[in-house]
Amino acid sequence: MKIIKFPLHFSEVQERIQQINPVKYSNTRNYIDGSVSYLSPYISRGIISTKDIFQQVLNLGYSVKQSEKFIQELTWRDYWQQIWIAKEKEINFDLKNKQLKVSNTAISKSIVEANTGIKAIDTAIVNFYNNGYLHNHLRMYIASLACNVAQSHWSFPAKWMYYHLLDADWASNALSWQWVAGTNSNKKYIANQDNINRYCHTKQSNTFLDISYDDFDTLQIPKELLETNFYLLKTPLPEKEFIKIDEKKPTYIYNFYNLDPLWDQEICANRILLLEPSHFNEYPISLNSMNFMLEFSKNNIDNIQLYVGEFNDFILDHAPSEVNYKEHPLNSHYSGIKVPRDFIFDVKGYYPSFFSYWKKCKKKLIY
Repeated sequence: MKIIKFPLHFSEVQERIQQINPVKYSNTRNYIDGSVSYLSPYISRGIISTKDIFQQVLNLGYSVKQSEKFIQELTWRDYWQQIWIAKEKEINFDLKNKQLKVSNTAISKSIVEANTGIKAIDTAIVNFYNNGYLHNHLRMYIASLACNVAQSHWSFPAKWMYYHLLDADWASNALSWQWVAGTNSNKKYIANQDNINRYCHTKQSNTFLDISYDDFDTLQIPKELLETNFYLLKTPLPEKEFIKIDEKKPTYIYNFYNLDPLWDQEICANRILLLEPSHFNEYPISLNSMNFMLEFSKNNIDNIQLYVGEFNDFILDHAPSEVNYKEHPLNSHYSGIKVPRDFIFDVKGYYPSFFSYWKKCKKKLIY
């Protein structure tokens, strides 16, 4: 399996964008070795926007028609964000339908230990712990195993995956898990061994997934998935550091969802990476994910300072004269000058399905 690395300098991210081939992407994206962009950690951390990638791909000389599938997949990310903005905390619960056949609210031990017996999935989970990345098909396979075969409620397994993902984004993650579990869609997503073999280039047989799709209706929880556990997910927050604020300069607040190195870079400002313990208690992340955020911000945002504490405490401690921050559902408690995020299309609000959202967006494309 291909070893994926994620560079920590913005110039290398820009180089990665220049290597995108939307035609190859369209033809191969479903295969685990397909021509995907590996840009998701940078999108999720607010380093680059879907709009910027969209514009740069068109600047490479590809037409909208050639790029349509790639644009559509970028738009999925914006769609999840629009749902989060519209629904806020509601996405932490079953958004549309109640999940059926729930026997536990934990996660199968064999999934966490990469010992399910499905070779492609076990190999992917081992690599996942090392590099913080999973191909989208593998995310769906794991979610299907957890929710639709092991009958775990989606919420804790989704947090387990979020914890380890470098591209951790609660909207994309939680709503995708709900989609697989059938609580945010009209039916559950399931995949049998033939499907996994096809897209993962394996030839495994005689597993509990080596069945027809009709057989899933009567499939009992396999012995390999029966033992479950509720694992403690704890964020390894760094120690609080001394910071100094120049009251004559504006203050720009960065966080887990905004590490944009180009954000008003021409302005001389106090630049603060704010890590709120309350946020990471509710949405814990791994050491890999924490280090990715810290190293990228240090390497690319000049003179950024780290503040570990709550937003209100930062205001009380340092009384900044002007606070700027980017809009996001998880920082609605911030105060100051709110800057909107960039989306590909100006289509806002809640749409009950992606394709109803995409239909509106597609009208704005020039073919």
